[in-house]
Amino acid sequence: MVGYPEALTDPSYRGQILVLTYPLIGNYGVPSSTETDEHGLPTYFESGEIHIAGLVVSSYSWEHSHWAARQSLSEWLVEKQVPGMYGVDTRALTKKIREIGALLGNIVVVSSEGPPNSIPESQITTFSDPNARNLVAEVSTKSINVYGSSNSPSVIAYDCGMKYNIIRCLVDVHKVKLTVVPFDYDLEKNPSNIEWEGLFLSNGPGDPTMCPQTIKSIQYALNLDPPRPIFGICLGNQLLSLAAGAKTYKLKYGNRGMNQPCIDLRTGRCYITPQNHGFAVDSNSLPAMWKPLFINANDLTNEGIVHTDRPFFSVQFHPEASGGPLDTAFLFDKFVGHVRKISQPLVLQDGLAYQRQTVKKVLLVGSGGLSIGQAGEFDYSGSQCIKALKEEGIEVVLINPNIATVQTSTEKNEVTPGADKVYFLPIRPHVVMDIIAKEKPDGIIVSMGGQTALNVGVELWKTGQLQKAGVKVLGTQIDAIEATEDREIFSQKLQEIGESIALSYSANNVEEALEAARKIGYPVLVRAAFALGGLGSGFAENDAELKDLASKAFTVSSQILIDQDLRGWKELEYEVVRDSSDNCITVCNMENFDPLGVHTGDSIVVAPSQTLTNREFFMLRKTALKVVRHLGIVGECNIQYALNPKSEKYCIIEVNARLSRSSALASKATGYPLAYVATKLALGRDLVSIRNSITKTTTACFEPSLDYCVLKMPRWDLKKFNRVSNKLGSSMLSVGEVMSIGRSFEEVIQKACRMVNPSLDGLEGIDSNLTDDEIPLEEQIAVPTDTRLFAVQRALEEGWGVDKVYEHTKIDKWFLSKLENIARMRKACKDCGDVEKLFAENGTDRMRSLKMAGFSDQQIARYTNLTPLRDGTARVRAIRKSLGVIPCVKQIDTLAAEFPAETNYLYMTYSGNEDDVSEGLHDPIVSESDDESWPATPASKAFKNRIRSASLATSKSESLADKQERGVMVLGCGAYCIGSSVEFDWCAVSAIRQLRKDGFKSIIVNYNPETVSTDYDESDRLYFEELSLERVLDIYEREGAGGIVVSVGGQIPNNLAGSLASSGAKILGTSARDIERAEDRQQFSDMLDDMGLKQPAWSVARSMEEAVKFSEDVGFPVLVRPSFVLSGAAMRVASDEAQLKNFLGLAADVAADRPVVVTKFILGAKEIEFDAVANQGKILNYAIGEHLENAGVHSGDATVILPAQKLYVETIRQIKKYAVAISKALNITGPFNIQFMATGNDVQVIECNLRASRTFPFVSKTFHKNFISLATRAMCGLHVVPYNINLLDIDYVCVKAPMFSFTRLRGADPTLGVEMASTGEVACFGDDAPRAFLQAMLATGFKLPKAGSTVLLSIVNDNFRREFAESAITLSKMGYKLSATPGTARWYNANYNLDMKMVTKPVNSEDDGDDPATGAPSALSELKESDVELVINISEGTTRKDEISSGYIIRRTTVDYGISLVTNVKCAIWLVKSMERGYDKFKAKSVAEFYHLDV
Repeated sequence: MVGYPEALTDPSYRGQILVLTYPLIGNYGVPSSTETDEHGLPTYFESGEIHIAGLVVSSYSWEHSHWAARQSLSEWLVEKQVPGMYGVDTRALTKKIREIGALLGNIVVVSSEGPPNSIPESQITTFSDPNARNLVAEVSTKSINVYGSSNSPSVIAYDCGMKYNIIRCLVDVHKVKLTVVPFDYDLEKNPSNIEWEGLFLSNGPGDPTMCPQTIKSIQYALNLDPPRPIFGICLGNQLLSLAAGAKTYKLKYGNRGMNQPCIDLRTGRCYITPQNHGFAVDSNSLPAMWKPLFINANDLTNEGIVHTDRPFFSVQFHPEASGGPLDTAFLFDKFVGHVRKISQPLVLQDGLAYQRQTVKKVLLVGSGGLSIGQAGEFDYSGSQCIKALKEEGIEVVLINPNIATVQTSTEKNEVTPGADKVYFLPIRPHVVMDIIAKEKPDGIIVSMGGQTALNVGVELWKTGQLQKAGVKVLGTQIDAIEATEDREIFSQKLQEIGESIALSYSANNVEEALEAARKIGYPVLVRAAFALGGLGSGFAENDAELKDLASKAFTVSSQILIDQDLRGWKELEYEVVRDSSDNCITVCNMENFDPLGVHTGDSIVVAPSQTLTNREFFMLRKTALKVVRHLGIVGECNIQYALNPKSEKYCIIEVNARLSRSSALASKATGYPLAYVATKLALGRDLVSIRNSITKTTTACFEPSLDYCVLKMPRWDLKKFNRVSNKLGSSMLSVGEVMSIGRSFEEVIQKACRMVNPSLDGLEGIDSNLTDDEIPLEEQIAVPTDTRLFAVQRALEEGWGVDKVYEHTKIDKWFLSKLENIARMRKACKDCGDVEKLFAENGTDRMRSLKMAGFSDQQIARYTNLTPLRDGTARVRAIRKSLGVIPCVKQIDTLAAEFPAETNYLYMTYSGNEDDVSEGLHDPIVSESDDESWPATPASKAFKNRIRSASLATSKSESLADKQERGVMVLGCGAYCIGSSVEFDWCAVSAIRQLRKDGFKSIIVNYNPETVSTDYDESDRLYFEELSLERVLDIYEREGAGGIVVSVGGQIPNNLAGSLASSGAKILGTSARDIERAEDRQQFSDMLDDMGLKQPAWSVARSMEEAVKFSEDVGFPVLVRPSFVLSGAAMRVASDEAQLKNFLGLAADVAADRPVVVTKFILGAKEIEFDAVANQGKILNYAIGEHLENAGVHSGDATVILPAQKLYVETIRQIKKYAVAISKALNITGPFNIQFMATGNDVQVIECNLRASRTFPFVSKTFHKNFISLATRAMCGLHVVPYNINLLDIDYVCVKAPMFSFTRLRGADPTLGVEMASTGEVACFGDDAPRAFLQAMLATGFKLPKAGSTVLLSIVNDNFRREFAESAITLSKMGYKLSATPGTARWYNANYNLDMKMVTKPVNSEDDGDDPATGAPSALSELKESDVELVINISEGTTRKDEISSGYIIRRTTVDYGISLVTNVKCAIWLVKSMERGYDKFKAKSVAEFYHLDV
């Protein structure tokens, strides 16, 4: 990955053809070959020439980017006349070398003037064996050279191919006078009369037995009395061994690279070392008084020897490491110390390795509901933690109110052990202490639940409650956590070890913040301490902006931080793991595509880093280890840097002493399970003893090798919110992320674009429809936004050039050059314009080049004008396959194929020649549907014809064993977004676990790194891949799967059902035709009319005029509803004609060619959820949940009560009757959800989703019956028996409450409507609904007003005021002071004599002065300056208004100042009722206690 200039000039590689496993090479060019150091040695190289015979890489970067580069790698190789080749499947080549052993090779350069067959065969088949040559003689110096002549002591170094960095290390660092002699210098005769006090034996190439002269001289030195210290490295280790009388042997494969783990046999410590050797010492042949000093932690070969009573020792690796890590540089200290006759300290094994934590019960604190900055990654971390704890036989108690998560599942088996007890309770300090008092755990883990868990742990420790209860904090201790969270302590800690952060000051009030900003100089970054995801942060250009930001930041933290602005610098991150024995490794390093200034959660991130040199990479790595050790972190953490793009200057941004979003990304990017390992380390295990969970044979104390590139791209949903700026900064705004894997940067960024937005075909500017023709491109690319990438691409497509784009964006030119390559290839395709012409010449090479660059079949079809696009895409697919261009399947195996790995963690790429895993044993099953009305493409017909005889003939008679062997593909949820979140991951995981339980091979396809479903332990085969038609068909055909489950991953896989079916794939469960009948608003409404089932009046919006006429006929308000969308996207309530016309345009954009329906919106109706599982049209089990809010609030934002508490018996009867009819009509098999509305006993159907809904985990965990497990069995055609669910036996209630992130979405109106706005959910159990409701509210982070504080009311009309009147009286009786806006105050004072204080409505966000006429204070001044702790603001709540109202200003200010807000009258009434009854005080009960299980 890094260090190719150093490796190519390493004399140890003399005569070898060097294969680099990382696919992208040449990124940072080659530095100056003329620049020298004070010794006259080349500054950046390890010798004066390139020593390799040839270079083989997968992908070469023709454009390089680095401030130190003076030429490209290609130019350097040409200059030195060394052949190099790219386009080779280096992974396949590595596997061959691994299996067969080091091979002889020959690179034959074909003349450009003659044909390839003109080369004589003898030239091709003639091999030169470098091992037959005396390579040491070739590379050793021919003269004696002295370095550091004024230094002392004097050391002779035998140059057997010595790297220049060894000279620098001994002379510059250790101040040694170094005399370098040829390998055959006779030390006994010492013809040059060199004075020496120590002997150094260098590295070098080839067989050590070819150096008899060197061995003879070493033997002379060994026999001197008194002894003189001897130290050897690499070849020097072998030479010392031979001189001592031991033997060496040729390794089959050799140990090379920069990440070989070696164990110090004196201490048990493991170090990461760089190596390059093909021979090893036979430890068994060591004579008396000699012992092994180091061994390789992976293959247990010898890595060093030591004499037991004389100062002789050597190591097989390179402590001076160039390139590579400097973890063992202390060995030079030891050697020079011996030479100086300084007593060397006794090194012993650290006793901490034996101090295992003796815990029997652990409390794991979860993260709660998903929010921006704290999402599904903590479900993955927590699930891994539970797995690790259960392996150690520890009882696990979990507190987490997020009912949608996998970790809160109560089903347990040997493969997927769950927590022993689960508490669905608010994560508050007093609640955690209640659980501790009840459960009496030995230890607590607070590092797996994000900032929520960490803050609770810190508070309980600082108040002494954990110590008093005798509960140990496992892993990183609280004082270390505080050192990373408190900026002043952190800065002080770094200064202690000579490191620094950016200029930064803490402030406890606005005045201190202003003073700090003036010290640093504007612009400055404002951040809240102890806050997640940059909450409460932003950039301030002046005092006014700072005051505003600081005021808001103080609402979420008592301390804020004022930081130096480093925007434009590179941002990098290292994931670090350390155990209690001080073994420390970096698992992954990542580089942000965007320069500093964009929160890393909102930046495109590439792993590993692409533009760092060896010096920069290991400089930052060395700092990371130093910082983590100094802080005393045990477990996993990450460290973030800012690196000057024009020098090696850097500063540390922060350290997160916990599992984070980046940890989940790094785990999935490398295959290294960070949370699992961190848990083991928290229990006192050491890294060396933990096994690599992929290879199963090697140690976990290693740094993964990546022979692929990974790219993370964020997913935003900012367009759902009016007035929210799409500008990106220091406060995170993204709601999810995707991760793509490939072997070229172009491939991964195009993949990621399709993953993050399924409507995109790849990375395009002009064709993306995401750039604005009204705004100059300069403006669109200068400021980071959620669409800047596409504006940058458009600029490149329009010929701006890399340099011009760089000046506007400061995005590294290497990244921009890759984007420009995509733009050029797009232009070439469009200029050709004809698919036959495009592939007429060199068709295979052209197609492969496009696919290697990440272009989809649909992109190629569109560029070559194939219409209709669906048929055109199928035609491109057929052409591609006829050319033999099909993707290869590669493994993520952590060690770049250097060790065998039976891993099921897979990705697909076109940059390869062979698969890592075998294909399925069966032909894929073709869909058995003979419905000719279902559209089919020419390619799908050919596909069906090709395999129909093979598949249909067998599928009808296939045994269960055959079906199980074929396996089932499960399509996951894709990126988390508003409307599709962790609940669908729970559904996918439930499905694959049930498949495995029933003996089916399970194949999961997903690309979300935050999920549990993408944990390779969960399925038989994990494809970390796109959920596109093209890629799903690739996998389906390759695996020969028995069918595809599309109904457990949300809307993305559900929308693929039709295309998959028409392409011949078998959809398990409900047919694709019936899915369309439910998703298509017009078809579904027609069906309901035909069946005589009631629904609101509706009409298809064929034209604007028809829609307006329909709306006028039925009366406003009306609901605009597009088809095939998720979370109510573009769904709007229009209250007049102008709104209707506006919303219809928006819906048409979202729906594309699908119908848009306008329905009458019914006010005051109750909304009801019906979740069920059916088999062949017959309902097996169902759950009826009622919404607390009236219809008009999206079901994802509603408070849902289960079992329903206030539905009439007749209402329930009608709901069941309608559901039975719909299930039968659509012949449903699998999960489905119907939403009803009821006015009195009048029930009407809203919609039906023939897939799992977001409430499936909620109903499954409430009833303690997994609905998805049942649905999976039904979809696989197994015998299914309904669960026995008797509502009369359920004497508890569960309430699900939404989790919002309005505090982050500056400008968003924090009110609810028909389009979903929540980012997560929680649920709590209670003996009755009000108890469960209040616990659920508290679990969302809602703060109850303290006794005697002020409650501000602003209620829109008399009906709502009347409805809330009893609650207003109750608040007054409870001692709360009441303030209200004029209309509300006058109404309550007149009707109930409540003596409410009147406050004026603000006209704008600056209107915080008193009313000059009445003297009444402004509502804004009340919120900012008085003791208001709760605002109840009830608006119309159904229409989306673009104008800024006083109600909006009140709501927005409430959120910005961290004051609790309620905007729904039903919720407000329930809140007051629960507060009055004192339900905020409750006894902690686990879910098992509610289920009445034996606990």
